[in-house]
Amino acid sequence: MSLARFGWNDAWADRLAAAECAEGIPARVVAQHRDLYRVHTGSVELAARISGRLRHDATTVAHLPAVGDWVVIEQDGSESDGFIHVVLPRVSKFSRRAAGTRTDEQVVAANVDTVWIMSAFGADLSPARIDRYLALVWESGASPVVVLTKADLSEAADTTVVELGARIIGVPILPVSVVNGSGLDSLQQYLNRGETIALIGSSGVGKSTLLNHLAGEEIMQVASVRAGDEKGRHKTTHRQLVPLPTGGLLLDTPGMRELQLWGVEEGLEKGFADIESLADRCRFSDCGHDSEPDCAVRAAIESGDLAVERLTSFRKLTKELAFLERKFDIRAELEERQRWKQLTKEYRRRVKGKAGND
Repeated sequence: MSLARFGWNDAWADRLAAAECAEGIPARVVAQHRDLYRVHTGSVELAARISGRLRHDATTVAHLPAVGDWVVIEQDGSESDGFIHVVLPRVSKFSRRAAGTRTDEQVVAANVDTVWIMSAFGADLSPARIDRYLALVWESGASPVVVLTKADLSEAADTTVVELGARIIGVPILPVSVVNGSGLDSLQQYLNRGETIALIGSSGVGKSTLLNHLAGEEIMQVASVRAGDEKGRHKTTHRQLVPLPTGGLLLDTPGMRELQLWGVEEGLEKGFADIESLADRCRFSDCGHDSEPDCAVRAAIESGDLAVERLTSFRKLTKELAFLERKFDIRAELEERQRWKQLTKEYRRRVKGKAGND
């Protein structure tokens, strides 16, 4: 096995050269368990921790390694342990706002080429949630694909695909079933050597089941959904990058109960290109698509060319993004105040010390 098996190429070699790392070897992060990382050098998988220097230089948690990152490690003399000193610049990153009250970015997957947004036919299928996923994927720099699992359990799979396709124009929608094998051939076009695909979606939609099937062995544990409400049970507890026999790589992620936006201005524009295009034809540039005259968006809804649910989803995400931006502004102001407070405190300490010496 070589680094190329994990996606290493000339472009990454150039990034490594630009980083001017005097020591260490490149490796890819293939799993994370809290502060302990598993990295692969192309010849061996090692356990690694973040160096003190990297932790000190990281201004946010998002600057620390994530699964899929290419890093520079230095072994500490043993064959199994090492330290991560450098994270090479990412070409893509799928991020969300971390759970909790703080406004922090959580990088779910790094350096992925394609993101499979996975949902199951039935109660799990939520077009509004897919809108949210799409905004984040477009912002990440990767390409989205919607994979609808458990097609064998749906009697109206074709109708569902057509209806969803009318809503998210330009995004491939692939219905599949691991049980009877239908649609699985359509996934092969993305499993090229060195290509990385991230799997995201709710618990119980079949991410780990699909990964095990494509890998040809049971790598991730799976569990059936609850009877009655089709809610999934969490079995995947960490992110893991898995090489496939085809040469591609799949990055499995735990089911996401909460998916808050993170900096998706461009992602919203791409994800809702239909509404953005219609809005350009509104009489007013700041049209709210509510009661304004000559509103092209509302006219499209009235004619049936645009679903009202689509506009509702757009408004909800736009409102959430505006709220996040306000929190950013407040946080930046508080941090600036704290910085000046510290500077003033330090200045007074120095003045007091100088006066005492005199």
